[in-house]
Amino acid sequence: MKPILALSTCWNSYRHSDGYEMLVEAREMGFDYVELSHGTRIVLVEGILRAVQEGVVKVSSTHNFCPLPMGINHSAPNLFEPSVRQSQEHDQWLRHTKRSIEFTAKVGADAMVTHLGSVHFFWTNPVRKIRRYLHAHPDTKVAEDAAFRKVLEKACLKLRNRMPAYWDQVKQSLEEVRSHALEHGVTLGCENREKFQELPVDADFPAFLAELVKEGKSHCAYWHDTGHAALKQNMGLIDHREHLEQNVDRLIGWHLHDVADNDDHQPIGYGDIDFDMVSEFWRPEHKLTLELSPRVTPQHVKESRDRVTELITKRFA
Repeated sequence: MKPILALSTCWNSYRHSDGYEMLVEAREMGFDYVELSHGTRIVLVEGILRAVQEGVVKVSSTHNFCPLPMGINHSAPNLFEPSVRQSQEHDQWLRHTKRSIEFTAKVGADAMVTHLGSVHFFWTNPVRKIRRYLHAHPDTKVAEDAAFRKVLEKACLKLRNRMPAYWDQVKQSLEEVRSHALEHGVTLGCENREKFQELPVDADFPAFLAELVKEGKSHCAYWHDTGHAALKQNMGLIDHREHLEQNVDRLIGWHLHDVADNDDHQPIGYGDIDFDMVSEFWRPEHKLTLELSPRVTPQHVKESRDRVTELITKRFA
């Protein structure tokens, strides 16, 4: 047994008005599996269902919201956030998340990648000071620069002080979809995020996921995004390897993409991420998904597929 390798339709969904053709293209690129991305427009659904029924490809996972709400024609995974307490937005998040869970089960997948919202600041967003410092000191070595570490520590403290109400709302929101997810056999893959104020704070993942286990099971697990982790490491917020060591036991899937000059969703091998290290944490039951920018060429998609396939062979030979 070895991990599934899929292509996220974030790479090609924008170019198609027929979901069948979109999935045929993925198959012609050499993929037996796809992840239906948060750019899955309503117009694509009929063709997707036909392609799945005919066995063109299999769907390994989806990405909330999938399909997009009516009238939304662009990727919008943060259109509604589970961290927001206002009833109108919360009701919309709940409605469309449940709908996405149902669609995930309908296309035969058992995992749905999910964002968990963010902490909102008004006039004093602490990330601005981090950005200003890094812009003024482009050669900063974040692990060694004492002045930068002070700026970072102050920013993290402000985030922690403002976070509790938002974080409590996230956990309440997840509890509201617990029975729906379990009923449909869908696990929510809670994804690590790239922005400073997005939730969870990376250090909180182990305790958070352990807390969600009830009666020996949970409707949530960890979903690791390599590019997001690399960006956080570049900010001095995490160590990529240590973060994986802390969360691998609850990890079900991966978004694989490279980072070059702090630009993510790049082809594998065209950036700075050590994928040999990353592959040490792959498990046979994991879902590996190439999540590449629409700007990536077909040739680079194939190269990325081949590089990951080589690592799978090396790791699981």
